[in-house]
Amino acid sequence: MANAKNGSCDGVPREVKRSDFPKDFVFGVATSAYQVEGARQEGGRADSIWDVFSERKENIKDGSSGEIAVDQYHRYKEDVELMAKLGFGAYRFSISWPRIFPDGLGTKISEQGIAYYNNLINYLLEKGIQPYATLYHWDLPQNLHSSMGGWLSEKIVEYFALYAEACFANFGDRVKHWITINEPLQTAVNGYGIGIFAPGRCQNASVEPYLVSHHQLLAHAAAVAVYRKKFKAAQGGEVGLVLDCEWAEPFSDKIEDKIATARRLDFQLGWYLDPIFYGDYPAVMRQRLGDHLPKLTEKDKELLKNSIDFVGLNHYTSRFIAHAQKPDGIHFYEIQEMERIAQWKGGEAIGERAASEWLYIVPWGLKKVLTYIAERYQNPKIYVTENGMDEEDIEVANLSEVLNDKMRVGYFKGYLAAVSEAIRDGADVRGYFAWSFLDNFEWAQGYTKRFGLVYVDYKNGLTRHPKASALWFSRFLKGDEQDGITDIDQA
Repeated sequence: MANAKNGSCDGVPREVKRSDFPKDFVFGVATSAYQVEGARQEGGRADSIWDVFSERKENIKDGSSGEIAVDQYHRYKEDVELMAKLGFGAYRFSISWPRIFPDGLGTKISEQGIAYYNNLINYLLEKGIQPYATLYHWDLPQNLHSSMGGWLSEKIVEYFALYAEACFANFGDRVKHWITINEPLQTAVNGYGIGIFAPGRCQNASVEPYLVSHHQLLAHAAAVAVYRKKFKAAQGGEVGLVLDCEWAEPFSDKIEDKIATARRLDFQLGWYLDPIFYGDYPAVMRQRLGDHLPKLTEKDKELLKNSIDFVGLNHYTSRFIAHAQKPDGIHFYEIQEMERIAQWKGGEAIGERAASEWLYIVPWGLKKVLTYIAERYQNPKIYVTENGMDEEDIEVANLSEVLNDKMRVGYFKGYLAAVSEAIRDGADVRGYFAWSFLDNFEWAQGYTKRFGLVYVDYKNGLTRHPKASALWFSRFLKGDEQDGITDIDQA
């Protein structure tokens, strides 16, 4: 059981400096296309499943959508300039599949879509910022869903490979860091099991999430195979997969709690990394799901084997795990037979809570999950591809009230210190991306939650205002040099 409270960890320093990290360590910010771009029907783009899902107002907390989002499609230069001014060296963004292939089929490419991402990538490089491109961050072309069931169809593997190849061919001379799929677990469980994410399916929660994940894994591996066969020799880039993991810590020293904790991690990370590193799904998943978990053929296993140059980790929070018998459960969380607990044994919260009910600030959890990946999966190269916290969107009389995000500054200090400690303990962590660069459309929560380092004024022309956390990062990255941004009004 953990022995650290109040956001500290044994051996993790409370103050963190740029010099605590290797010189070539990458610090960046992250967003995704549907959350920031807008321009739903511009540039030849067709609808994604999130466009259609958001049209049903009851699906989004505030009835909003990403139709305009924060308009980065038109404001990318302004945003890139601000990133550069703050001192970030990398930008993780996603490419909108329906902006490249409006029908998703790979038959007719949108030259306007290609031009947009060429312009974005070129401007990033001009400003000294490395592009980290995600191919799939949940915005599946609606045509692929309505015509064949989207990720439920094995045909999706072929179509994703065609899309990936088009992106490698058009952007790979400049993009050297590729992510195939972002958080396949969330698409599988929330999109096809619980139904709270697009496409909103919850018809067969004991089967569909596992089929969807199976096809996402194969699509990832197919894209990697295309890159290695046709592009890697000339372009010299790397391709990874981004997984999300809420750290699991045993609630007690009881053997059943420890086993439940291991099971919880297998259902998060093992689901995707075991087939890649060890040739099959975790035994505990096979045992509990039986025939509902698709079988990997020998061809599948060969395709998946070592199909990763790095692991991308999206991590926000942690939970204690206790065994809990749920004999009749069929849903993803029930089948794991565990309880997620947000309090220490004495009743004290595991950490301070952010705006979202699921997000507690637990820096030591990030060190533990990085160490776990290093020990369980042959110490792969890791990028922390998302890490951050949210605040409620509130009405304020004075902008300075929302720009002084002290809790977020503390969050980044604690979690970055945890990363540096994991590196010192041997984890091969190469970079860290703060989520999110901008306040944006937060999926089913709409605009009610703000994760941004930069405040977006939704009521006054979507103007950008760096928060205290952005300014802290700027000073951190520049080592308190005098040319860093030191005042909110200067940015």
